[in-house]
Amino acid sequence: MANLGYMQLVRHCNQYCRFCSNPETGWVLDLDTAKRQIDDFVRRDYFGVILTGGEPSLSPIVAEVTRHARDQGLHVRMITNGSKIADPKVARSYVEAGLRHFHVSVHSCREDVEDVLTGVRGSFALAMRAVENLAALDAELAAEGGVTVDVNTVINAFNCDHLDETARALVARFPFVRHFVWNNLDPSMGRAETNRDTAHRLRDLEVSLGRALAFLAREGRSYRVERVPLCFMVEHAHASTETRKIVKGEERIVHFLDDKGTIRQTDFRHEKAAACGHCTLDSICGGLFELGSFYDTRELAPVFVPKEPIVRRILAEEGGAPPGVRAPRSLPVLARDLQEASR
Repeated sequence: MANLGYMQLVRHCNQYCRFCSNPETGWVLDLDTAKRQIDDFVRRDYFGVILTGGEPSLSPIVAEVTRHARDQGLHVRMITNGSKIADPKVARSYVEAGLRHFHVSVHSCREDVEDVLTGVRGSFALAMRAVENLAALDAELAAEGGVTVDVNTVINAFNCDHLDETARALVARFPFVRHFVWNNLDPSMGRAETNRDTAHRLRDLEVSLGRALAFLAREGRSYRVERVPLCFMVEHAHASTETRKIVKGEERIVHFLDDKGTIRQTDFRHEKAAACGHCTLDSICGGLFELGSFYDTRELAPVFVPKEPIVRRILAEEGGAPPGVRAPRSLPVLARDLQEASR
């Protein structure tokens, strides 16, 4: 199982995204605590750790945390808005410390939309400069495995009509980017709960997301989708984050810098509609993620496709790893799912 732990290094940020689900606080993670958390991931035989926030690059201990995690054999990633690594010196310092995998948040290829969503004029330009810096480092360090850059996008009312346009633009501009992550909006907490114009209906994303995923598949890119029920992405069900975790029996630990503390998640199924009980993919679908009351379960509908090919594809893909990333340590055999799927 490729279990990944999450560590919030800070809870403040230099952007003001309309949909941010992490309320800003002044809490920061100190190095000694970070090392203890990393050591715990190692004891649990985790594959790696993801540095997050707030904006984690605002933490002064990124390099030290990275070195400690790498010394313990962990893969290290960072989720970032790219504003700090738009400075080539900062980007190089992280890479030299052993941080070779970045998730850069880009929510729209339209500069004006991106700047509105982040609340900072010029944020799109900074993100583009950050990816350009990482592309240069990737070329420079190609013999050592290079640098991996994924693009993270939060699906919301401002961008759900042009997700495919964003995918096409970024692939054309940055051919070395091989992986895209689409996170459906959590409208129930943080700024999204206040900025209700940022929330959309599930039907609003279906066509654009489908086009984006089909394009990425044709272009040989990999992709993941979080918080989107399988009935809205049947042809790409193997890419559902929740489905993959259900099939592989994974867990996730998140160390929050707030009252939530440390959370260990092993159940990735959420609210379902009555109709879901008739769906052939029900047992591997995460359902409708919503802690509040925005998304409507009446938008969910059963589909009638075999789940066996989806399960087999997920398990088969688990045997490989992207360049520069070592393969997971173990692979569970989910005989029950396969047996049920073959019926």
